[in-house]
Amino acid sequence: MSVPHLLVHDPADNVGVVVVEGLVAGTDMLCVVTHDNSDFRLVVSMDVPIGHKVALADLGVGDTVIKYGQDIGRIVAPVKRGEHVHVHNLKTKRW
Repeated sequence: MSVPHLLVHDPADNVGVVVVEGLVAGTDMLCVVTHDNSDFRLVVSMDVPIGHKVALADLGVGDTVIKYGQDIGRIVAPVKRGEHVHVHNLKTKRW
């Protein structure tokens, strides 16, 4: 098995976390769901730094982002599957 590019912790998650340095747009990522050790492929559409999130599905404004099976905020700008999810399109619901 190859080394994964992206980890998804819970089957309900709609984002995964990049676990390699230098992930560049167009990479066909190996994605592993740690809950059951299943895997899938996803092409990342932009450069994404290690530790940052990638959308597993298209997300619209107001959608809830689920990471580690938990609500971590809401989408404030549309995100396509394979795109970077970070402070430019994700905000906490606390403020």
